Amino acid sequence: MIIGGALMVLLGGVWLFQGIGILLGSFMTSQPFWAIMGVIVLAVGAIVLITGIRRKKA
Repeated sequence: MIIGGALMVLLGGVWLFQGIGILLGSFMTSQPFWAIMGVIVLAVGAIVLITGIRRKKA
């Protein structure tokens, strides 16, 4: 869960930054859809990551 959550956070961040136009060079650049999807994937990934970290401690 930790690895999957971390990858989702990373992927969501890339999509978010491409969607808002910070990362250039893709068909996703400056497309609001990808910014929204990035936020969603980033948030879900953060939840999965936190859950995985808490389970590892228990």
